[in-house]
Amino acid sequence: MNLRGVRAIYVFEMARTGRTLLQSIVSPVVSTSLYFVVFGAAIGSRITEIEGVAYGAFIVPGLIMLMLLTQSVMNASFGIYFPRFTGTIYEILSAPISYLEIVIGYVGAAATKSIILGLVVLATSGLLIPLRIAHPVWMIAFLVLTAVSFSLLGFILGLWADGFEKLQVVPLLIITPLTFLGGTFYSINVLPPVWQTVALCNPVVYLISGFRWSFFETADVSVALSLAMTVLFLAVCLAIVWLTFKTGYRLKK
Repeated sequence: MNLRGVRAIYVFEMARTGRTLLQSIVSPVVSTSLYFVVFGAAIGSRITEIEGVAYGAFIVPGLIMLMLLTQSVMNASFGIYFPRFTGTIYEILSAPISYLEIVIGYVGAAATKSIILGLVVLATSGLLIPLRIAHPVWMIAFLVLTAVSFSLLGFILGLWADGFEKLQVVPLLIITPLTFLGGTFYSINVLPPVWQTVALCNPVVYLISGFRWSFFETADVSVALSLAMTVLFLAVCLAIVWLTFKTGYRLKK
């Protein structure tokens, strides 16, 4: 493996975060904190507990997931779209570096940024309310798997999009609504039976449920199912990326 090539892409993408620190780090953290203040303070004063967990603490895993999903997709999609937009993607493709190494560089950088943001939001939340993490290893595992999976989804989006408008379609019209409807601010167990069944068709439910279990040992679905769905989503994204590079879709035109 050409580790020097992977490192060059990774370092370049991480350096871009440093140049846009306000947009890349500060803005997502502030917006997530506002969610926490509004929902935690306003709704939390009326809903004291959910499944034995204080409401302010209960929404923290969901807020971290909300930020993680959207930022992973955005970071990865913009990271690969700009080389296509400027034409420098052809220099990368002609370099002595494999498709796998290109993906590792871009997706690794996007996932790293999202994980850093997730940990920053977690630390900020810990300053505002008492938090306990029952299974820290599983928490990190779900955090990393989700960041990598949705960074791969963002990478696919960046290859598919032929304009800046399309880069916004999936995060704004699909990812964010699914996250809000996936139990970010509530447990799906409080829904009527029919809507619980509908909610189980939302893949984000499994991500949030498994992540929340690592904090409070309470979940809407089994942890094994959450982990299986996360790994399945990761495998599907890997297959699509492999097929994209194999066929040269949006790369050789």
